[in-house]
Parts: sequence; C-alpha cells; structure tokens
Amino acid sequence: MSPKKMLGSHVKQLLSGVSDHGNAHLSEVETDLAQTALLLGEAIEKLGVSFLSLHSAVLKEQDEINLIIDTGLIPPESIGRIRAIQAEISQHVNAAVTSLQFQDLTSQLISRTLERCNGLREVLTTLGVVGNDISHDAPSDDIESLLKETILRLEKQSIDLQNLLRKAVHQKHLDSGDIELF
Repeated sequence: MSPKKMLGSHVKQLLSGVSDHGNAHLSEVETDLAQTALLLGEAIEKLGVSFLSLHSAVLKEQDEINLIIDTGLIPPESIGRIRAIQAEISQHVNAAVTSLQFQDLTSQLISRTLERCNGLREVLTTLGVVGNDISHDAPSDDIESLLKETILRLEKQSIDLQNLLRKAVHQKHLDSGDIELF
C-alpha cells in the first residue's frame, strides 16, 4: 500500500476510533450522572423528612416546656436559658432545612453536564461521519480539505454549545437564602 493510501486509512481509523471510544465513555458518564442525580434526590428527600420530623418533635418538646414554665415552678433564670435554647434549636433546624437547597444547585449542574455530554457526542459523531467519508485511497489534498472543513464544523459546534450553556450557577453560599441559578 502506498504512503498516500496508508494516510487515508490511518486518518479514517483514527477518527472512527475517537468517535467510537468517546461515545462509549460518554454513555458511561451519562449513566453515572443519572445515578448520581437519582441518589441525590432520594437522599435530599429523606433528609428533608428527617429534619421536618425533628423540628416537629422539638416543637412538641418546647410546648411541654412552656407548660412547665407557665406553672411558675421554675426559677426565672432557668426560664431565660430555656427560651434561649429553644430559639437556638429552631435556628439550627431552619438552617439545616435551608441547606438542603443545594439539591437545586447540584441538579442544575448535573443537567448542564449532561448537555455538555450531548454536545461532545455531536462532536464525536461529526468525527465518525468524517472518518466514514474518507476513502482508503483518498489523495492527501482531499484529506487535508476534509479535515479543514471538519475543524470549522467542530469550532461552530463548540461555540453553539458555549452559547447554550453560557449561564452559570451564581449561588456562592447556601446560607445566604438567595438562590439565583440561571
């Protein structure tokens, strides 16, 4: 086989290989992300229920303590400490529930990552199509022209994907109470 024919065969093999292997890896990434999202959702749901149940139990306890306080049998300094503890418990439970908002943020990030996977899959598909378009005995000039055209297509796909995913998660701290996803 002449060197020119070998070049076409090697380029075709390279592009097809990158496309096939890349698509296989992307499928694994997408599966992992989907499982992560599912596990995250289940964990957050359980945490939310647990925190709300804890809060409900603490409120019942506080009601019972208030009944004891109302009898007047507790020294005034103890009453002040109990009220401070009640306020602190309520503050901590509310902060914990608020912290669960990270599910919204992570869900958005997982969704964006899946969009990036889709964009990369398009790039890999383009490489596979180009690889199939190259014949084993294509002249070097044809291969060079096809590769230049492919580079332009890939650059356009990359720009389109960047424009689609330009928006970012703006939340810096979970305790700020202000979630601005996109």
